[in-house]
Amino acid sequence: MQLSDLTIRTELKPGDLGYITYRHGALYSNECQYGIEFESYVAQGLHEFFSQYDPNKDRSWLAEHEGRLAGSLLLMHRPGNVAQLRFFLIEPEFRGIGLGKKFMDLFMDFYKEKGYTSTFLWTTHEQEAAIALYKRYGFELTEEKPSTAFGKPLTEQRFDLVS
Repeated sequence: MQLSDLTIRTELKPGDLGYITYRHGALYSNECQYGIEFESYVAQGLHEFFSQYDPNKDRSWLAEHEGRLAGSLLLMHRPGNVAQLRFFLIEPEFRGIGLGKKFMDLFMDFYKEKGYTSTFLWTTHEQEAAIALYKRYGFELTEEKPSTAFGKPLTEQRFDLVS
């Protein structure tokens, strides 16, 4: 599998929100033992994204291989000309081919094109590969808080892009 085998689209289609919710729930349950609370959190966040969607401020990137979603990443506008990085997921069989870097490049290009003044994301301490990628793009840890919101004790972490 190579990155060139994938197509990336920015248009949301019927079924995408449900599928992104489902894959976050199933994948993170399997890999991190997150509970249904996490899936509910993702569903609420995707509802918020879509209900406030503005094509001039928001963007989704969906990677596909032979009609199947291989990964997702969303940029959601926030008050004060701030962007939030959300719902970054790469299916296991598509990891290690440069899709994460491609998504981050697309995110950063859109972020700069739209003139956002800052961007942030929330993750957990367990997402070591993703955190390493975020740090390569200039994100720094700015906040930590203990949480049981995903069905087990963990540390939620906020990363902000430091320009």
